[in-house]
Amino acid sequence: MQDKPIIVALDYADAAGALAMASRLDPQLCRVKVGKELFTAAGPDVVRQLVGRGFDVFLDLKYHDIPNTVAGACRAAAKLGAWMLDVHASGGEAMMRAAREAVAGNARVPLVIGVTVLTSLGDNELAQIGFRSNAGETVLALAKLAKACGLDGVVCSAREAPRLRSALGPGFALVTPGIRLPGDDPGDQARTATPLEAISLGADYLVVGRPITSAADPVAALHRIRESIVPATTP
Repeated sequence: MQDKPIIVALDYADAAGALAMASRLDPQLCRVKVGKELFTAAGPDVVRQLVGRGFDVFLDLKYHDIPNTVAGACRAAAKLGAWMLDVHASGGEAMMRAAREAVAGNARVPLVIGVTVLTSLGDNELAQIGFRSNAGETVLALAKLAKACGLDGVVCSAREAPRLRSALGPGFALVTPGIRLPGDDPGDQARTATPLEAISLGADYLVVGRPITSAADPVAALHRIRESIVPATTP
């Protein structure tokens, strides 16, 4: 398991809310994620500020475009100081290779990971948009392609982690959103897991949003989650 497996999703509508939450968190205990809503509202400066406060920032913009456009976006993200960024694996081989190559010369090379199947999608939704395989088969195929293109890992649900770990081996990062505490409402996530389940199933990083950011005491919630995964890391 990574030394800081928890990535707190700063899913706020403005920089003030995100930075206020970040001020309550310890960058030695967690990383943070900046997604589309916050980035669209606050721009790249919020990433710079979080990096300046010592946070590893996962820039979760899920790039998906022609190779040259994605390469330019990834290069810009690397210059911002992003620790990790993601691209849609369904963008294909040329796009993923362009993303990987675009960040290679940066002073701090970010992890580039592939988005396989969004955790809000189940088999029925995939069928509706034309996928012939179920979620598990689609995730595995896209993860194999991502690894072949030199990416550092993939986003997947915790339920897919054992199969991916077996197929792709150690050292390939598995980033799992859809993390909920026991008894939590799954919200808009279709394939969820608790923190302990996710780590036990092979996840490296856990993206946790509302269970921390909506908690009455976010710091205490972060500590509870960190403590909850200890059984999975104890020989």
